[in-house]
Formats: sequence, structure tokens, C-alpha cells
Amino acid sequence: MATVLPPPSKRQRTAIAEKAHDQQNIDAIPSDLGSVRVHFYDQSTGQPSGAPVAIPVADATVKNLELLLNTLQGNDASERVPYGFTFGADGQVVDIVNDIYRALLKPGLRTTEDTISLHYTPQAVFRVRAVSRCSASIPGHGEAILATSFASSSSSRLVTGSGDNNARIFDTDTGTPFQTLKGHTSWVLVASWSPDDTTIATGSMDNTVRLWDPQSGQPLGQPLKGHTKWITSLAWEPYHLRQSSTLQRLASSSKDSTVRIWDSTSQRIDLVLSGHKSSVSCVRWGGTGTIYTASHDKTIKLWDSTKGTLISTLTAHAHWVNHLALSTDFVLRTAFHDHTGTIPSTDQEKTAKAKQRFETAATVNNTLTERLVTASDDCTIYLWSPPSSPSSNTAIKPIACLLGHQKQVNHVTFSPSGSLIASSSFDNHIKLWNATTGAFLHTLRGHVAAVYMSCFSPDSRLL
Repeated sequence: MATVLPPPSKRQRTAIAEKAHDQQNIDAIPSDLGSVRVHFYDQSTGQPSGAPVAIPVADATVKNLELLLNTLQGNDASERVPYGFTFGADGQVVDIVNDIYRALLKPGLRTTEDTISLHYTPQAVFRVRAVSRCSASIPGHGEAILATSFASSSSSRLVTGSGDNNARIFDTDTGTPFQTLKGHTSWVLVASWSPDDTTIATGSMDNTVRLWDPQSGQPLGQPLKGHTKWITSLAWEPYHLRQSSTLQRLASSSKDSTVRIWDSTSQRIDLVLSGHKSSVSCVRWGGTGTIYTASHDKTIKLWDSTKGTLISTLTAHAHWVNHLALSTDFVLRTAFHDHTGTIPSTDQEKTAKAKQRFETAATVNNTLTERLVTASDDCTIYLWSPPSSPSSNTAIKPIACLLGHQKQVNHVTFSPSGSLIASSSFDNHIKLWNATTGAFLHTLRGHVAAVYMSCFSPDSRLL
């Protein structure tokens, strides 16, 4: 017999009526405010786009601002680029979410007598479809899955590492297993595709790193031995920094407090970065040639990837540093692959395209800036902006300390556009931050247990 729901109580009916009333009383833009002068500036170069333009306040919505900017730039209807707009003054950055009236005029940040300077940033011209259901549940592993990584070229291939000592490659288009990577003798903790999509690296609890052919599933040579404890993180050398098309270098961090740089072609150790006093929790290889490492000794260290020498040590956290992320992580991971699916034909063209994508993502106000964010067990997040060519005597101070989490912060990540930071914590919440100033934006509540990781969609619109 079907269960019949009881009718709503008086309190529930009152709450429903109030909600409907609030939704009807939408704060409309007054029609008697006249016009406001807007001056557009390119966020990456800091250069203005034309002269200030007078816009009726009632029509100063994001959609109309985008249309106006494309017209000023002479873009045809088929070439229109979506833009995001921000206003910055007196150390405060405000995102224009809906319109200028609600963002600036109503709070009193500016009046209709002022000329408003808006900085624009191109958004992704493609749009990722929101996830609404589980498309496939693919069996294969016999134990818990500990690591996942999509291919650099597309999302049609996925590699996973598991507690059953195996890594597996899945075809996500058909929802079927593709290859099983057998060879490790203990848990597979990390897995990573090379930027050119030709090699998979896996790190294990057996203290080794293995390289694999993603097409055949066969190991490439012998395991890379050198670490005395398990592998915690892997990072490939950015494609545009390679000295030749056949030389691929890989950085691995370990519980043994060291980072090792491997020549994946000769399968030998190129460099050993030793300086941390405790477990190295995360490693990243920046697009300027700097290697960033985070450790349980409460520090972040910057290394020269060519000489293997220490450049600088960042000290701000009061407890373990659990994770770090770069503002250019997405373009470094995907190299010359983009949403068009067009792959350059020669190695020189691939290198040029990868370098151009990196420089576009890292350029802010006509300066090459690779920002860094770190998360710690001290419940804080720090935002850094190391110089593109740091020297050993450079004292690097954080841009901002991001406070708000009530428990340890497990993971941080930049959006592919470089405009947002998402942080995941044991306090069951995800928080969003402005990636330029570190200003708090939103708290995403919904999880009922600890949040270990978060990830943006390639168009930066979904998390």
C-alpha cells in the first residue's frame, strides 16, 4: 500500500507563501538612473579597449556589456567571445555577476557620476554540459580506487590506481575497461598522463615509479627505483620546456623527504632534490622551469629544474602543508591539446602552441605571473605570486592568507581560467576564493562528511 503524505502544516504553508512572495518581489533596476560611463581594460595587458562609453544603467547587464565589448573590438556575430567582468579599486575586487547596478551602484561603491573601469577576461568559448546522472559504473578493480587521471588530450580515456596493486585504463565513451597495468607489488597511490598523451606514470606503495604505454598497457622498461618510501605525487615537465621531443622528464615526491627527477627515456635519475625535513606531500613543475614542493615540515620550496638547486623557501604555515596548486596547472597538463581537437603536425608547432597557451594563461597586467596556492593542516590557505625568475636571495611573501575553514584543508585547485580557487576541507565544506586577491566568495555546503578533493570543468563554469 502506498504511503500518503500528510498535508503541510500551517508553518510549512506560511514558509511556502513567503518564499513565493520573495521570488515575485525581484529587485528591479530603477529606470530613472540615467547613464553611466564605462571604460573597458584588458585584464592580461592592462591596456584600455577604446574610449569610455556611456551606457544606460537599466541596460548595463553582463550580457549587454559583453555584446558592447565585442562590437568595440570589431568581432563578427560568429566570432563573439564570452567575457567575465571585474571591478577593482582601493584593494577591493568585485565580480560583475548580473549587472553594474547591483554590483557597484546599489552598494555605493560607485555612482552614476563616476567613470567605471571594468577589467575583462575571455571565458571559454565552449560549454561543458552539466552532470545530471551517472552514465556508467565500470567494474574492474578489486579494492578501493586511490587515484584517477583523465588523458591530456580528451576525457575519453581515464587511468585509475587502486589498492589491488593495479592501474587500469578505461574507455569512458563506451564505459568499458581498456587496459590493465600490472606490475606494482603494492597499492597504486598516484597516476599521471604525460602532456603529449604518450606515457602514463604511476607511483606506488612499493616505493617505485613505473611508466606505461597507454595503447598496449605494457610497461616501458623496468620500474624506476630510488625512493626508500612510498610515492606521494608525480609531475611531468611542461611540454614547452623539453629540450627535445624524445626527452621526457618526470618529478616524483616521496614519504622519504626527497623529490627525484627522472629521465623517462634512459630511465635514470637526473636530479635528487633533498632539503625537506619530512614527507614531501606534493610536487608541481611550473611553466617557467621552477619546481614547487610542499612538505610536512611546514614549508614550500622552490627549485631550479635544470641545476637542482634550491631557490627559495616559503614559510608561513604552522602545520603540515597538504597540497599546492598552480594557476597554470590546466594548460601545463594539456599542453598543445585544446577544445578544437586540432593537433599540430610538427614538434616545433606543438612546442610553440604549448608555450603560447601557457603564456596566455600566466599573463596578468602584461606580466608573466604564475600564482601558487597552498593548503595546510593549520586550517589556512596562502596565496603566493613568486617572480617568474626568482633568485636565491629573494624573500617571497604571500599575497593573502585565506581564512574561513574550521578544520584541516586537504586540497586546493585553480579554475582553468585562473580566476577562482576552490578549497576542500575536513569541515565538510568547499569554499571559493578570488584567485587574484584571495577574497572569499562563497561556501558550498551539501557534503555531510569530509571533502578530500575538488575539480573544475575545463570551461571553469562547473565544480
